[in-house]
Amino acid sequence: MLEWSAVIAAVAFTILVIYLIMTLRKVMTTLAETNKTLSDTRTAVNGITEEAEELIHTANQISDDVKGKMKAVDPLVESAHDVGEIIHNVTSSVKRTALQKTPPKTIHAHESKPVQIKLK
Repeated sequence: MLEWSAVIAAVAFTILVIYLIMTLRKVMTTLAETNKTLSDTRTAVNGITEEAEELIHTANQISDDVKGKMKAVDPLVESAHDVGEIIHNVTSSVKRTALQKTPPKTIHAHESKPVQIKLK
């Protein structure tokens, strides 16, 4: 009976070892897939990082270009503002002068005679 117990224990131990080997193989497969996924992710992140850096660099160049163009247009805008003020001042002066020198005049309409048309 002791021999049968030893045989049963050996068979049980063998089954346990086989089960553990199968489980370890599945774990190894999962780890290999995880490692591949992480590697792919690192590659993708590096590519995105390079593209993002290029995009930021391009945005900075565009921003600098726009700032330069705005500085170039500023004198033109200021000149247009000055011209507007001058025109406003001249118009105000003309109005003031016109109101001070001439009294308002009333225009009367003349009565006209009715027009008659003769038909033949």
